[in-house]
Amino acid sequence: MRNKDKGMPVTGDGQVGYVRVRGAREHNLKNVDVDIPRGALVVFTGVSGSGKSSLAFGTLYAEAQRRYLESVSPYARRLFHQMPVPEVDEIEGLPPAVALQQQRGSPTARSSVGSVSTLSNSLRMLYSRAGDYPPGQELLYAESFSPNTPEGACTECSGLGRVYEVTEHSLVPDDTLTIRERAVAAWPPAWHGQNLRDILVTMGYDVDTPWRDLPKKDRDWILFTDETPSVPVYAGLTPKETKAALRRKETPSYQGTFTGARRYVLQTFANTESASMKKRVARYMVSTECPLCRGKRLRQEALSVTFAGMDITELSRTPLARLSELMKPYAAGEALKDKRRAKEHPEQMIVTQRIAQDLCARLGVLLDLGLGYLALERSTPTLSPGELQRLRLATQVRSNLFGVVYVLDEPSAGLHPADTEALLDALAQLKSAGNSLFVVEHALDVIRQADWIVDVGPAAGEKGGQVLYSGEPQGLKKVSASETRRYLFDELPLAPRTPREPTGWLRLEGLSRNNLTNLDAEFPLGVLSAVTGVSGSGKSSLVSQVLVELVAAALGHAAPESDAGEGEEPGLEQEAVLPLEGRIVAGMNGVRRMVRVDQKPIGRTPRSNLATYTGLFDGVRKLFAATPDAKKRRYDAGRFSFNVAKGRCEHCAGEGFVMVELLFLPSVYAPCPTCEGARYNAKTLEVTYRGRNIAQVLGMTVGEAIDFFEGEPLVGRALEVLREVGLDYLRLGQPATELSGGEAQRIKLASELQRAGRGNTLYVLDEPTTGLHPSDADRLVVQLNRLVDAGNTVIVVEHTMRVVAGCDWVIDVGPGAGDMGGTVVCAGPPAEVATCKASRTAPYLAVHLGKAGP
Repeated sequence: MRNKDKGMPVTGDGQVGYVRVRGAREHNLKNVDVDIPRGALVVFTGVSGSGKSSLAFGTLYAEAQRRYLESVSPYARRLFHQMPVPEVDEIEGLPPAVALQQQRGSPTARSSVGSVSTLSNSLRMLYSRAGDYPPGQELLYAESFSPNTPEGACTECSGLGRVYEVTEHSLVPDDTLTIRERAVAAWPPAWHGQNLRDILVTMGYDVDTPWRDLPKKDRDWILFTDETPSVPVYAGLTPKETKAALRRKETPSYQGTFTGARRYVLQTFANTESASMKKRVARYMVSTECPLCRGKRLRQEALSVTFAGMDITELSRTPLARLSELMKPYAAGEALKDKRRAKEHPEQMIVTQRIAQDLCARLGVLLDLGLGYLALERSTPTLSPGELQRLRLATQVRSNLFGVVYVLDEPSAGLHPADTEALLDALAQLKSAGNSLFVVEHALDVIRQADWIVDVGPAAGEKGGQVLYSGEPQGLKKVSASETRRYLFDELPLAPRTPREPTGWLRLEGLSRNNLTNLDAEFPLGVLSAVTGVSGSGKSSLVSQVLVELVAAALGHAAPESDAGEGEEPGLEQEAVLPLEGRIVAGMNGVRRMVRVDQKPIGRTPRSNLATYTGLFDGVRKLFAATPDAKKRRYDAGRFSFNVAKGRCEHCAGEGFVMVELLFLPSVYAPCPTCEGARYNAKTLEVTYRGRNIAQVLGMTVGEAIDFFEGEPLVGRALEVLREVGLDYLRLGQPATELSGGEAQRIKLASELQRAGRGNTLYVLDEPTTGLHPSDADRLVVQLNRLVDAGNTVIVVEHTMRVVAGCDWVIDVGPGAGDMGGTVVCAGPPAEVATCKASRTAPYLAVHLGKAGP
């Protein structure tokens, strides 16, 4: 029942149901009091860094999770990733909550679309109970159709689909070198490698002849033996001197044990706990498709069972849209007309129809959310955060929960405007089922559908953290301090502009990757270009993969690592590297350098921060080292680094905090009792610059630091650029672990803007406005135009039509997703693309161009 005047949910006694928050102080929130209706679509808005997520996730969801975990056993609590207890006085009326946050895919290729959506479980049951078995084969249970179980995994490759081995060429990449010159590159560097070479000298092997000229028998033994002989080693002696020492039975330096190169690589990979060691030895391993399962990862018995003429792997590789079409006849009972079989196995017919109906219903939600181009076998490390969140959202839509608060973090991220409409339908289904939706969002199309808006601001960081408005959307019009208001009610029309003319063309031919097949494409140089298209159309395949790899190869660089599985420990479960197909046929004379500005974290630990990444901290430390007090104490710039032993606090090793492990509760991080969170030792903190010590400077925001360091060119330029990209609210010492993907991307962009004068650089950005308020997106576009004005080329993959409308050139990919996409539908200035009848982007772009000012 709804209150018709207000459009708000009402309880049984006629009262509107609210969640009441009192005294919220999480992160930058300033003792916030706010009432938020239940049973509604509530959108939290505000500029990037204003405190929206601190309220929605850090306060509301964290408190809901804490209350739920108090109701479960202490043992079960340990299985959850527990959020810190929020800083808030009181929250009333808060139902149980489910969080759907932006996050990268699981760091293992064994996790897939099928496992996250649980559709693979239904498919395995279908094959087990209703598959076509070869004559005489026994029934297989569902787990036999999973490559992640002992019953199902191929015996040759352990369910990986690929086998890994080392070869002479992989272990010895340059056979013109001698063993002494480290021909066996796979052996460890430093002392251990020298030890193995010294052992070979003792054993009489020739270490001074080029590898290619050694007898094959010797080469094979050194690389592939499993023997581990222990022999005396005479460190530093020549082969001749070693032979003499052995003859005289002199006391050796030590006894050394030999390990063949293959044995060393495989053992290290299997047993080391060091990610860097694992990554190093993985370079010497060669992977090939498993000859037994042909990359299908399953035992032969499972692969011999078919359904609709396909084995389970073939069906799992089918796009979800096609899988849905294939299942519909079975769900309707139309494909079950084999009367003899129906008579002999009536239960099989019933099972087939029931499972097919369930699959079709669940696939329908995924298709509605624009994910029909994915396949069940697609591994989660290759999904964007937006795709993964929508996948989990689809699972929730089918869960039929009631009375739950869903807290969503930018569900429209990575979505084309055409796909956003389907997202809103899915959210409406959750709401109509009796749930509440608390959504942190920047997309105006989603904000306009809100029942209630909570606008946080007015600015970012210390200048934010206040609720400017909480109420129905139209009321926001009266709030003059709101940045959101100006965009939501079209108060900021686009300034009319004439697109720049390209200075040249980068032409590519024969491109094949994912859904691109033998595609030809051309990118204008010297301008700002946007690549558009529905989700899954092939934009990122074209730009972030093929274009980046081909240009990197032409410049003689290794291709930048892909975003997939970023931060994961290197392992055998990663997907096989896709071959590079295509070529650049013209235009490389206009590209001297390429920079990919992505949203990967700028560091994995709190030791990496904004100041260290941008190089700004080097200048700050030099200023401290140049003070009279530092010179008198003979302190160099290194003394003012919290990563160097002489300057940092000994108790916390420069971390600034100590961790207290609580067995059944979240670990507590407390300020270090010795340095009180300053990270430095007392002697270092005695040195001041303009009355502040180094720890106090790291605690400043960029905005404060600009005033503080006025007149200092060493740091002034870097600080000014950080302000220009909208990061003046961040602290200089803000740990990398606290930064969003959008903030990390803008820090990288700021680092580039400091040295943008070179010209002829190609900048590639994949969805740079993800996580940005429209006002921040406008600021970002100003900086991208600065890069172009400096003689560079900027290419962005983008969904925000306001940004696309302000570009010089648009390349629209599609027309649809998956195998319905992968072609260049149209290309030209925005006004030209907006009239293209075949483009799904055109109507949305036309609307924005129609809003251009006089």
